[in-house]
Amino acid sequence: MSEQVVPPPQPVLSVTLDTPAAAAPAASSQAAPEEPPKRAFPAPAPKPVLQGPKGIWFDFNDGCRVGIEDSGQLRRIRLSDIDTDNILFETQIKSGRVNSSKRYFVRFRIEVWEGEEKVFQHDYSAADREVLVQLPVGTLGDTLGWFPYAVRFKETHGCRLTVSMAEWLIPLFRDTHPDITFVNHEQVKPERYYATYNVGLFFDDKEGLLQPSDFRLVGLHRSAGYILGVDPSEIPPRLALADASRPIPERYVCIAAQSTTQAKYWNNPTGWREIVEFLKQNGYRVICIDQRPVHGHGIMWNHIPYGAEDQTGDKPLQERARWLRHADFFVGLSSGLSWLAWAAGTPTVLISGFTHPTNEFSTPYRVINYHACNSCWNDPLLRFDHKDFLWCPRQKDTPRQFECTRLITATQVKAAIRRIPGFPAAPKP
Repeated sequence: MSEQVVPPPQPVLSVTLDTPAAAAPAASSQAAPEEPPKRAFPAPAPKPVLQGPKGIWFDFNDGCRVGIEDSGQLRRIRLSDIDTDNILFETQIKSGRVNSSKRYFVRFRIEVWEGEEKVFQHDYSAADREVLVQLPVGTLGDTLGWFPYAVRFKETHGCRLTVSMAEWLIPLFRDTHPDITFVNHEQVKPERYYATYNVGLFFDDKEGLLQPSDFRLVGLHRSAGYILGVDPSEIPPRLALADASRPIPERYVCIAAQSTTQAKYWNNPTGWREIVEFLKQNGYRVICIDQRPVHGHGIMWNHIPYGAEDQTGDKPLQERARWLRHADFFVGLSSGLSWLAWAAGTPTVLISGFTHPTNEFSTPYRVINYHACNSCWNDPLLRFDHKDFLWCPRQKDTPRQFECTRLITATQVKAAIRRIPGFPAAPKP
């Protein structure tokens, strides 16, 4: 799961008029303005990229944008939603630009009048057009969950799709999707696209400008379906493996115990030791595929589970997916490697209390203890602080801190494992 925090949009609905700039003062005692916050995604082209008649420019990059060159006449501009038959905005200007407040997918209709004469109408259609879907960088699980909805958008609209994502993730998808162009954020050329859509975790989007449904209510991955206006039912991505061979001949299980904030960890002090011992007693080799053998912050540090074989390190994701594809099953947390196991088609035991089960992909082996405080991540009234490694908004600095996973017992996890077809491998005497 991501820690990418996307800032709220700037002006809600803007109408920019072309007026002469005021003369700059000769000198000023005011402090220099602060640098604007860094954008989570590459910015659209400054001017709409498609030209219509009579000095009208338009596109659907960062919402519906309409530019009007000065013709000396007052023009009426209307933006409508074709599917709901709602007029969303209407104004009159001689020159300037109109930008819709909604930045997610809407099938817009643009209409422009001069007096009583309609001089321009354009109904959104992405068929055979260049469309860009942008995903945040630095997140594994989010990208795996969101990418299939970009594919579904291409299939629905018949567009020529470009997906922008972290460079290190592109090899997972490029060979299985040769009809999609993959770029990193630095390679985006915003002036070429008919429409652009940004998919992210919009924590502060209280007005619903960047997402029609809050991701905390519909599920982290399914939120992309709502943003892109496609069927939100989940589907795993298709992965490309450089080497699809079995890494070891014996039957084995992969585990991953590390994450990016302590609330995601399985905080039961004996949980992992008991599970590793249980798996080995039932004939499995237990392979830990975390990136780091030790991770934490301040006085809180988490180590590779005792008894597990160490396959940690900075290894290509395709290699991780190779280990997962041949594993009998995977045991992990609400983190990127669980999403990778799901994408690889591996039965996944997912241990999490700080997220609600609807937050992640569907698995019959999800483990949560409802007797404990739980699901704070999916509470829209609570704002996740990605800078606080010990974030626990309801119980922090009390004896109940992290009880959401501390009270998940090894007995619960063993019960989920026993339900997996084919378990056990070969019980030892």
